[in-house]
Amino acid sequence: MKYKLTHRTHYRYVVPVNTYHSLVCLKPQTMKGQLCHSFSLHITPHPVEVVPRTDFFGNTLHYFSIDVSHKELEVVAESAVESFPKTILSESLSMTCKEARHYVWNTHLLKAELLQYMLPSPFITWDDEIKDFARDCFADTLPLYDCVRRLCHKIFTEFAFVSDFTSLNTPLKTVLKERKGVCQDFSHLAIACLRSLGFPARYVSGYIETLPPPGKKKLQGSDASHAWLSVYIPNMGWCEFDPTNDIIPQERHIITAYGRDYGDIAPLKGIIFSSGKHTLSVAVNLVPLELG
Repeated sequence: MKYKLTHRTHYRYVVPVNTYHSLVCLKPQTMKGQLCHSFSLHITPHPVEVVPRTDFFGNTLHYFSIDVSHKELEVVAESAVESFPKTILSESLSMTCKEARHYVWNTHLLKAELLQYMLPSPFITWDDEIKDFARDCFADTLPLYDCVRRLCHKIFTEFAFVSDFTSLNTPLKTVLKERKGVCQDFSHLAIACLRSLGFPARYVSGYIETLPPPGKKKLQGSDASHAWLSVYIPNMGWCEFDPTNDIIPQERHIITAYGRDYGDIAPLKGIIFSSGKHTLSVAVNLVPLELG
């Protein structure tokens, strides 16, 4: 499937901003199963330069700064990306939970590589309550892949998607107690559950093509940034799961970045020199260029 992807971010400031520094993490990955054919950034006011770099996790970031006074900032990222169907291996091919945990924790080079995805991170911590929530989905004798599917299904069935309930600073304990949140919360919760049981898991940022109801035209801006998770399963590698939709990500999922949690790969991170409040609007269009 080929897509034209447009991600538009617009800030409006009550008081003029004199200086703004930003890191942009919006370029889709080129990797197995996905090709980013083109990418461009359009920024208003226009910065002197936009500097690309690769971060610790292998994602592409773009840095820019604006040193002119402004009350509005618009960042538009445009991409042409192609995504291919992924082969989903049978869960019976995966190691059992006990075997997988033992293999990861006792293979020293692998453990050193994966440790960052096994420890707490700024947005992902856990306690006995989160561990207990996950425990009934996992059994030492069952395939790890199948157990992760059970965890994602449990989150999908027990939690309600409520877009205005949480913010970036809402603790996972609150999400767990209230059984509400958005894709970022559900992914963070699933990752916390997995790490609490000794399994490596990482956060995936990207997009999912939303399909309109039968007979209805797709609305511009109806797609949004999305989040899911990736779990390392020995003998299978990194396997992706979408707890928000209770599905295995396929070609309608477009991957932008991988990190320990949202904080590593936020679409835009900035520092402003100003005072006063601002408003933010984000619109995403993920438009298929051909059927497939």
